[in-house]
Amino acid sequence: MSTGRDDHEGVARAPWIPGPRLAADDHADLTAPPEPGSSPSSSPGPVPAPASAPSGTLPGAATGRGTGRGTGAESEPRSEPEPEPEPELPHRVLTSLLGAWALSACSASETLAVEAHLTECATCADEALRLRDAVGLLHAERDLDLDPLLRSRVLENCLGRRPARIPVPTWATPYDAETARLDALLRDIGEAEWHAPLRLRWFEGERRVNRKTTVAGVIGHLLAVDGLVAASLGLDDPLGPGIGELSPAERTEAYWGGSAEPPTRAVREPWREQSHTLIRTVSFAGRGIADLTVTYGDFAMPLRDALLERAFECWVHAEDIADAVAYPYEPPSGAHLHGMIDLAARQLPAALAGRRRSGLAAPARELVAAGAPGRSLHLEIEGAGGGHWFIALDSPAARGSREHTVAQVAMDGVEFCQLVAGHVPPEEAAVGQDGDREAIRDVLSAAAALSRI
Repeated sequence: MSTGRDDHEGVARAPWIPGPRLAADDHADLTAPPEPGSSPSSSPGPVPAPASAPSGTLPGAATGRGTGRGTGAESEPRSEPEPEPEPELPHRVLTSLLGAWALSACSASETLAVEAHLTECATCADEALRLRDAVGLLHAERDLDLDPLLRSRVLENCLGRRPARIPVPTWATPYDAETARLDALLRDIGEAEWHAPLRLRWFEGERRVNRKTTVAGVIGHLLAVDGLVAASLGLDDPLGPGIGELSPAERTEAYWGGSAEPPTRAVREPWREQSHTLIRTVSFAGRGIADLTVTYGDFAMPLRDALLERAFECWVHAEDIADAVAYPYEPPSGAHLHGMIDLAARQLPAALAGRRRSGLAAPARELVAAGAPGRSLHLEIEGAGGGHWFIALDSPAARGSREHTVAQVAMDGVEFCQLVAGHVPPEEAAVGQDGDREAIRDVLSAAAALSRI
């Protein structure tokens, strides 16, 4: 059924929609005590109905205000109560809030109060500026050690933009890297730490020996032994002219005994200058320089191996220094560590033969011609710089062979280097062993015998 808008019957039959009911707390102060004889649930009196309502309007819709049921009375407009002003904070409280304000830790009202106060108080304004500047110096805790790959990334980026006209030979980069890392450590330590005591450890035969010195004494030792390489290149010998051929141990004792006073931090500059000179010299010398012979007194090796051996000793003694001054120190990069392990593995057959001549190793079982495969030990190095080497057991000139393997040793690369440096006894080395126990014992002892001061 439909009706017109002016149909009074249709309007009369339309559903009645009540207006919103007013709450009790809109009419009375609930905090006031009730009057005697009144009930808390009593409601206000009835609201008088309007005299008339316009035609065509619904009851209760005469105004925009809500009304009581069946009434068209207007309710008087109510105004929101004004918020009470915040109490003004005293000067001492505002001063105590400056630190929290500088850290942005104040509430909104405290922030407004502090900033209003700073426009009036010059003393607090100056203090607030100092505190805000100090906040900029705060930072989260972080590791003080640089990423070990940072140097290589920086160099790679620099060389990618402008390659070096005279590059450092690949076989000299381990020495370049390890001397730079040690120099960075030395720049970080204080004056007193240069005199921190430490002991150099190595093996002589079956006996562990050590020598007490200081951090400065270790750098003097590196300076003296690096002088062997410098002398082979025609550079100045740090021990002076006419010193003659001396072993590394003899050169070290000559350097330590040649001064009336113990070495101090002043030894760092000549050591670092010598290492820079060595790298520049081999870089400008060309390819043929790599095979130049460097004599170590009772043995010799080509220059490419001599600089790798010096890099190995620089790392080992850098760890000695780091332990003495409680400084963290990381192993070399994987590629450099692999080269150091390879050099030690290539020296093991000769070291084993030398121990056999001294009666410290078991006699050879199967002698073969030079270059022919013979009994071998499989040396498996795990971790960074790892790989597989086959060590000839019976003749230093024999060729290690997988097919003639009689024993296998597996160990971590850094652990193997600690063994070669004489820091770990052979019987205490953490190794996995399989096969001929006698061959395993002889090879591990020969690795420790490679150590020296």
